[in-house]
Formats: sequence, C-alpha cells, structure tokens
Amino acid sequence: MASEKILTQKSLKFFEKYLNNASPTGYEWEGQKIWMEYLKPYVDDFITDTYGTAVAVINPKAKYKVVIEGHSDEISWYVNYITDNGLLYVIRNGGSDHQIAPSKWVNIHTKKGVVKGVFGWPAIHTRNKAKEEPPKLDNIFIDIGAKDKEEVEKMGVHVGCVITYPDEFQVLNKNKFVCRAIDNRAGGFMVAEVARLLHENKKELPFGLYITNSVQEEIGLRGAQMITETIKPDVAIVTDVTHDTTTPMIDKKKEGETSIGKGPVISYAPAVQQKLRERIIETAEAKKIPFQRQASSRSTGTDTDAFAYSNGGVASALISLPLRYMHTTVEMVHRDDVENVIRLIYETLLAIKEGETFSYFD
Repeated sequence: MASEKILTQKSLKFFEKYLNNASPTGYEWEGQKIWMEYLKPYVDDFITDTYGTAVAVINPKAKYKVVIEGHSDEISWYVNYITDNGLLYVIRNGGSDHQIAPSKWVNIHTKKGVVKGVFGWPAIHTRNKAKEEPPKLDNIFIDIGAKDKEEVEKMGVHVGCVITYPDEFQVLNKNKFVCRAIDNRAGGFMVAEVARLLHENKKELPFGLYITNSVQEEIGLRGAQMITETIKPDVAIVTDVTHDTTTPMIDKKKEGETSIGKGPVISYAPAVQQKLRERIIETAEAKKIPFQRQASSRSTGTDTDAFAYSNGGVASALISLPLRYMHTTVEMVHRDDVENVIRLIYETLLAIKEGETFSYFD
C-alpha cells in the first residue's frame, strides 16, 4: 500500500460534496447525513447523539474499543444586531477571522432558505489614508440589500441566524485541495477513507472500531467531550489540521516548522500518550510513510485533549494534516499528505492488538 494511490474518483466526489455543504458549529447534521451515507457500505452500525455527533462502528460487539476521529463543524458567524437601515453586525461562532471578511459573499441560513449577502467595506477613496481602520469585529457588517430592519426581518433574517461563506472546493496545480472548512472536514473524510480501505482490503480487526465525526470542536472540543463518555474507548487516534509554517509572516521559532507535502504531522504534548505515539512512529517508519513532528506546550487544542482526559484517561494520539491559511476561505492541503494520513491511520490500526493498555508500567 505504500506507493499505490488511495483516493478514487468516488472518494473525491464525496470529499467535494461534503466540503461544499455548510456545516457550521451547532448545525452539523446535514453534513453528517452525507458522511453517514458514504460510510454505510463499509461499516456495521451507526451511533448518533443529541447534538449531532455521528459514529460509524465496525465490530460493535467487541469489548476493546478504538476510536479514529475528526470533527465535522466549520467556523461561521451569527447575526448579532440589525441596524435601522438594514445592515447586520455579527459575532463569531468559532474562531472566524474578521480580517478576511470585507468584500466576501455570505450565506445567511434562515427558515426560508439561504439569504445572500456581502460583507461591505468603505471604498478606498473615502478612507483616511493617514489613519486607516483595519477590519475588526465591531466595524465589519453585512449588507443583504434591504432598505431597513423591517425588510431584513421580512426576508427571514433575525438575530441568531448562522452565516457561512459559500466558497467551494477547487484543485490548484493538480495536487492542492483548496476550500473553506478543510478544517476539519478533511478529518472526517480521512477517517471515512480508512473504513473504506479496511472493507475493500477485507481486513478483520480484533477490536471494535469507532469512526467518529464529532460536532462543536471549534468552540471548545464539546462534541468529543460528549461522545467519548458514550463510547468509553480504550484508544483514540485523532486527526485534525495544523499550520504549514513556511508561508510569509509566520515565526517558526514560535510555531515550529511544518510544511504541506512533507507528510502527516505527529504531535508531542502532555495529552498524547507516548507509547501510542511511538507505535504510530514505528508504523510510519516500517511502512515508509513520511512524517513530521510538532510539539505543543500545554494542550493540543484539538479533540485529542477531550478524549485523553475522559473516562479516567484514554490512550490518545494526534496525527495532523498540514494546512495553509487556516480559518480562511482558501484553506489549502496537499493531496499526498491527505493520502499519507489515511495510510498512517490505516496501518497503525493493523498494528494495534486487542486488550493493549499502552501502560508505561507493563
């Protein structure tokens, strides 16, 4: 498997459909339905919870349980205030970037369907060049073409409506995938591909595999925190994105050095169980899968932390996909890295034995 291509035309069609669908934090269920539909032929069962996390299960009766996980939500905005002349001010739903907002199109999700709008911005001619205001949360606003507040409300827009960007999937120079929400729809996609490969290659696992697509990561790992209490796993391998630090204006002394195209990024952090991480590294070396390393000071800032510190402690590790321009509408990853993260998770699962504790004291 080391050299063969993993992604098929069907895979990429699913990835594109899954990315293009809006799945803001708290509103993930339509994306989850697309994800579950794709996984149906490859798994035995599904679990869903009250807030929308979806789990595909292989060997549901097995006592020993392994999780592979990504998160399904994307950053977005909420309508927070409607002015008398029909403009909308926003607050974040997740870590939305105020600096990229001006002149972006938006989709406002209402009970009547999507209402289009734009983040307006004063023309260059009207700005004071000596003292230019940068975009900030209190000065960016959305114009939906309404003349007043009453017209806004007639269009179905009210405080609390969620707002996403419409930017869709594209391929740059044959091997770079570009879209909003690659953070972390790519994670859900990659763990789904692992399930597909296990099925197609007729691999029998000696444990229960819980392919998990958590909600609400972007506002504090909340979906993972809920679902780990339901599953009660023995092992969790989480995949999320991490920064490519080779583009301008990023300090490598602070952020470390990781790059798209150079392989999955394996994390070092207190939440990462070291014996499990070493198993992943040994697997990468044995299967000749390129990888990079990253260190995190206190927490990984990913669902790894939620799994690790649950249920009295769960052996957890993080395999990240390097990504450029996080939390923008042009997030970019390398096809080779996507394939190698899938390959590394797949091969690591085949190297885990039923009942392993990963204890430091065995």
